[in-house]
Amino acid sequence: MKKLVIGILAHVDAGKTTLSESMLYLSGKIKRLGRVDKKDAYLDTHDLERERGITIFSKQALLQLGNIQVTLLDTPGHVDFSAEMERTLQVLDYAILVISGADGVQGHTATLWDLLGTYKVPAFVFINKMDQPGADQDAILGELKSQLDGGCIAFAREDDLLFDQLAMCDERLMEAYLERGRIAPREVKRAVFERKVFPCFFGSALKLDGVEQFMAGMTKLISIPFYPREFGAKVFKISRDDQGNRLTHMKLTGGSLKVRDAVANGDWEEKVNQIRIYSGEKFEVVDLIESGSICAVTGLSQAKPGEGLGIEASSHPPVLEPVLAYQVLLPEDLDARVILPKLRQLEEEEPGLSIVWDEQLQEIQAQIMGDVQIEVLQSLIRRRFDVEVSFDAGRILYKETITTKVEGVGHFEPLRHYAEVHLVLEPREAGSGLQFVLDCSEDILAKNWQRLILSHLGERTHKGVLTGSAITDMKISVVSGRAHTTHTDGGDFREATFRAVRQGLKEAESILLEPYYRFRLEVPEKMIGRAMTDIERMHGDWEIVETSAETAVLAGSAPVATMRNYHRELVSYTKGLGRLFLDLGGYRPCHNSQEIIASAGYDSERDIEHPTGSIFCSQGTGFYVPWDQVKDCMHLDRHLKSEEDPRGPVHGKRQNGLDDLEEDDYRYLDTIANRGKKVGWNRLEGVPVRALEPEEVQARPAEERECYLLVDGYNVIHAWPDLKELALGHMDAARTRLLNMLSSYQGIKRCRIIVVFDAYGVVGHLEEIIDYHNIHVVFTKEAQTADEYIEKFAYDHQKKYDISVATSDALQQVIIRGAGSALVSARELREEIDMALENARRSHEKRQRLQRTHLEDTLSPEVKKRIEDLV
Repeated sequence: MKKLVIGILAHVDAGKTTLSESMLYLSGKIKRLGRVDKKDAYLDTHDLERERGITIFSKQALLQLGNIQVTLLDTPGHVDFSAEMERTLQVLDYAILVISGADGVQGHTATLWDLLGTYKVPAFVFINKMDQPGADQDAILGELKSQLDGGCIAFAREDDLLFDQLAMCDERLMEAYLERGRIAPREVKRAVFERKVFPCFFGSALKLDGVEQFMAGMTKLISIPFYPREFGAKVFKISRDDQGNRLTHMKLTGGSLKVRDAVANGDWEEKVNQIRIYSGEKFEVVDLIESGSICAVTGLSQAKPGEGLGIEASSHPPVLEPVLAYQVLLPEDLDARVILPKLRQLEEEEPGLSIVWDEQLQEIQAQIMGDVQIEVLQSLIRRRFDVEVSFDAGRILYKETITTKVEGVGHFEPLRHYAEVHLVLEPREAGSGLQFVLDCSEDILAKNWQRLILSHLGERTHKGVLTGSAITDMKISVVSGRAHTTHTDGGDFREATFRAVRQGLKEAESILLEPYYRFRLEVPEKMIGRAMTDIERMHGDWEIVETSAETAVLAGSAPVATMRNYHRELVSYTKGLGRLFLDLGGYRPCHNSQEIIASAGYDSERDIEHPTGSIFCSQGTGFYVPWDQVKDCMHLDRHLKSEEDPRGPVHGKRQNGLDDLEEDDYRYLDTIANRGKKVGWNRLEGVPVRALEPEEVQARPAEERECYLLVDGYNVIHAWPDLKELALGHMDAARTRLLNMLSSYQGIKRCRIIVVFDAYGVVGHLEEIIDYHNIHVVFTKEAQTADEYIEKFAYDHQKKYDISVATSDALQQVIIRGAGSALVSARELREEIDMALENARRSHEKRQRLQRTHLEDTLSPEVKKRIEDLV
C-alpha cells in the first residue's frame, strides 16, 4: 500500500484542528464531526487540550486518500509549543499550512513557513474561514505571494490562467507550456515536490465548504517517496502511556521493523518489545511495520528526538529554543533531588522544555518558550506526579557571541597527562548557531584525536565570559593540537578543548544577545499613538501595515524582556479591543547589555567548572597558567597570522640546548612528557619574564601526608568482568568479593581505603559508614550519588591528604583532576591489586623457604656422629 505522512500546521485559532476533523469525517474515518469548543475533537485527546481548547501535543490519525494511506499529524499552533510542532517536520512528506481568511498571514505563520523551508517540506495551503466577513480571496492570495512565496497559486480550476501562473514558477514548466500549450500533471507534481509551486485552496472547514475539493486536489498533486531496503528510522517524539511505558515515536525511512528486532544509532543498541500504530487515542499492536509508516515502539530507553536509527542520519539541533527560565519552587518537605528524575521524564517528552539543575544554587530551573507553557507544565506535574509546584517570576535567557576572529589555546598537562588544542573562533551571521569543523592536517595531529576534539566540542553547552550565558552564532575550527604517545588519554583532550574555547572567548570581543519577539499589534485607530509610544519605550521598531476607519495594525519587533507582559497592558487601555500576536524572532544585540552584565555579577575567572586558564607541567609538578599567559607557554606555534590575531605575534617554538639561556630570560620549561626521551632545558622565544631567585629553585622537602584511596564501588563492580557477571545474579556477593579483595590490598599498601556505594534511589536512606575489617564502607544518603560524595571528599581534603580515586566514569575523572587528586581507572586498580597480591604471595613463599627448619639442623654433634656410624 502507498503511504504518506502529512502534517497540518497553523497559527493558533486558524482552524487547524477543525480542518483535521473535516478531513477525517469526509474520508470515513469518523462518523460525526467533533468540535474544539465542544471538547470532543478526535485529535484533542489530552484533558489539558480539551480544557484550554488548544492543541498542546502532536497526535496522529490514519485516513485514506484514494489508494493512499495517509498518516495525518496534527501539531500545536500556539507559539509556546512551537518546538513540539518543529520536531514533527523532520518526518513529514508533505505539510498543510492552514491560514485564517479573516486574519491573513500572521507572525507565527511566517515562522512556520521559514521552518518548512529549513526542513525542505513541500506544502499545500488551505485558506480557512472564508465564510467570515472581510475574507477576500484575491487580497489574501496577493498577501501569500508577497509575504510567503510567489509560487502560491490558487488551484480552483485547470485553465490557461493556471498554466500561465505555473509557467512563471519554474523554467521547466515554462518550457513545457511554450512547447505544448499546457503542463502535464506529472510536471506539476514534480514542481510541488521540489517546492517550486505551493497549491492554494479556499473554503470553510467548519461548514465542510471546499474541503472535499482540497482533498481531491491534494491526491492528484502528491508523489509517493521511494524508500531503500535497508532499515532506517527517524525518532521524533518520546511519550509515556497510562501505565508509564516509555514510547518512542518514529517514522520508518527504510526497510521494515519487526518485534524483537535490535535497533541502534551507533552509540547504543536495544530491542523493540512492541510496535503500536496510533490513531487518536486508540492504537493497534502489530508485529511488522513497513517503511513510510509512523509508529510508537516500547523497549527503547535511550532513544531521543532527532536521532537517526539504522541508515538514517540524525537531525540538526532544533531552530526554536527556550527563551525564558523559571525557578521551580517545591514544597518544603520535598527534596529537589527526588523530583529531579521525574522532571527529566517531562523534559524527554516536551521539546520546548529544558530542566537544569544549578549545583551552586541547589535549585531546579525550567527553561521554556513562554508563559502558557509554564501553566501547562504546572498541571502536568500535578497530574503525573501528584506534586504541587510553583514558579518564580522568571528571567530572560540571554546568549553571547563574538565579533572578532581569534585563536583559542587549551593545554592540559598534570603529571602523566598531556594534550594541547588550538581552535579558531570566528563570528557567523545572526541565527546560524554553532558550527564545529576540522581544519587540521593529519601531519600535525592524528585523525582520531581530531574527531575526539570535535565530539568534545559538541558534548556540552559552552558558557560565554560576560554573563555565563550560552554562546551562539560562531564557527569553531580545530586547527592544531598535540598528543603524547604514552601519557595522553581521551579525558586530557576534553579538558584541553574546553579550556581552548574559554581562552579564545576571553581574548575575543564578546557581545550579549537577547531574544526578540516579532509582533503584530491591532488597536483601535484612535489609540495608535499610545501603541507607538509603548513600542518605542520597549526599545522596539514598528511600521503601520494596515489602517481602516476603526482599526490600525502595527508590525515590528521588540525585546522579549520588555514585551513579554505587554498583552495585559494592552487589554487594559484598549478595554479588550486590542489584539497582540507574538512570535519568536531570534536573538539580537541586547539593548541594555551593561545593565544585564552588571546585574549578573559573573566572574569568568572564578568559574571553576569552566576554567579559562590551562595546566602546564615543570619538573614533575603541574601548575596553573592564567588565560592571558597561556600563549606564552604553549607548545605549538599559533595558527592565525599576526594580522588576524589581536595579540600580535605569539610563538610556541622552543630551541634545544642551554647555550643561549640568559639568567634574566627564564621561561616556562618544556616537559619530558611532551618531548619523549629528550631531556633538555628549553625556553620559548618572545617576551622575557623575571629570573627565579635562588631560594625559589631550591628543593623543598616533601611533606609526609596520609594516603587515601576512594573507590566508586558500583562503577568498579560493573567494570570488572567477573564481578559484573556475579552482580547479575547476586549483587551482595559481588560487593562482598570486592570488599575482601580491597581489604587484602590494604594490608599490603597500608593506605586508608574508603569504598563508596550509591544509595541515591533508596527512599529515606541516611548516610551510613561502616568498618569492614581494615577498610571503610560508605553508603550514601538518599538523593546523593557516589560521585558527589567522592568529589566532595576530594575537594574538602585535597590539602590535607594524598587522595587517589578509582573510577572509570569519564566525567568524574575530569572533576577529580580539577580537585587535584590522582586517578586510577577500574582496570588499573585491578591490575595493581593482582600484582600486589602476587608479589605478596611470592614474598611469603620465599620467606618460607628461607626459614624452613631441617631435622639435621636440630641434632647435636654427638647424635650426628652416632647416626653416621650406624649408616
